[in-house]
Amino acid sequence: MMDLTDLFATRAGRMKASEIRELLKLLDQPDIISFAGGIPDPSLFPHEAFRQAYADVLGGPDANAALQYQVSEGYRPLRRWIAREMGRIGIPCDENNIFITSGSQQGLDYLGKLFLSPGDTALVTWPTYLGALQAFNAYEPRYDRLMPAGGNMTPDAYRQAASETGGAVKFAYLVPDFANPSGETLTLAQREAVLDLAEELGIAIIEDAAYAALRYSGEGVPPIAALDALRSGGIDQGRTIYCGSFSKILAPGLRVGWICAPRPMIEKLVLTKQASDLHSPSINQMVVHHVAEATYGAQVERTRTAYHARRDALLEALEHHMPKGVSWTKPDGGMFVWVTLPEGMDAVELLAHSVAEARVAFVPGSAFHADGGGRNTLRLSFTLADERAVTEGIPRLADLIRRSLPA
Repeated sequence: MMDLTDLFATRAGRMKASEIRELLKLLDQPDIISFAGGIPDPSLFPHEAFRQAYADVLGGPDANAALQYQVSEGYRPLRRWIAREMGRIGIPCDENNIFITSGSQQGLDYLGKLFLSPGDTALVTWPTYLGALQAFNAYEPRYDRLMPAGGNMTPDAYRQAASETGGAVKFAYLVPDFANPSGETLTLAQREAVLDLAEELGIAIIEDAAYAALRYSGEGVPPIAALDALRSGGIDQGRTIYCGSFSKILAPGLRVGWICAPRPMIEKLVLTKQASDLHSPSINQMVVHHVAEATYGAQVERTRTAYHARRDALLEALEHHMPKGVSWTKPDGGMFVWVTLPEGMDAVELLAHSVAEARVAFVPGSAFHADGGGRNTLRLSFTLADERAVTEGIPRLADLIRRSLPA
């Protein structure tokens, strides 16, 4: 029998299964306490608003349009709503700067396709969002470490390292607010430093803002795209591509995200989508528009209130139970806490024991490192962390860590 895998392009070798998606299967085991999946709590979804929106769309004058092909840019009223939201957070634009994607993950895939030739360099933080690495990997880049807090890499050093593989530095990708996986937020000075570096290198910035609305404490910091627009004289003169999503606030199942970017970038993204899936589902875009118009602000507050309490409970449990030598981030928002174990410990090995013995799941930190490093780190998600998860799961995990500490 012929093995068709022999015909695969070289990029197929860089496509790996998501450790997180595999861990989500554990959620089907009722005795597993999972801090693994970075997924929203479905009990917070605005179910009634969605039911009413689907009824209104399919029962109204737009029923035919909802079931018909759509322009590749996306449903215009939704793009107008998003443009107003962008203006509210300091990014003046109009609907021509907005492009609707099938979730923000599709946006990352398209951006990798547009920017990366084999051997080109993407600058990413260490650690960084696993889904971004998966999206970019298909286009065979090399990765270099982006250090917003400062480091010894100069623009010339980045250029030299990129040229040694026959490519160029193309963009810096980062999650500046409550990052997945670390939970950390860049300061204003760090955001300005990223802009400075991008200007010196002549590269784009991909600002992944999936968690930006989920702030529970601390003062807000302007988006990089807003700072860039001020520097450059407007969004169309800037270099920042802002990726947003409705998944964390409204619901992920409809797969509606967006990109806010200079118009020339939007034009290329439209061509990419035409060659891919033509457009995001019309009915989902129209329904999301209805729900966003009616409930977005209230939904943000509802979600913040719930996750704020769960973050606090998780941090308190870690403080009370974790052994000496273990540290963790204390995020001002988002969905994640990043735990660092003592040197010499391996979170991948720990996970196997944790699932088998403690019946607690988490994501090993090495999955979020482009070089496979960070073996002594792990990510905990608190969005589904109910009282049992905190009062039973964290003590079990802490006890396992205590017993696994290097002698």
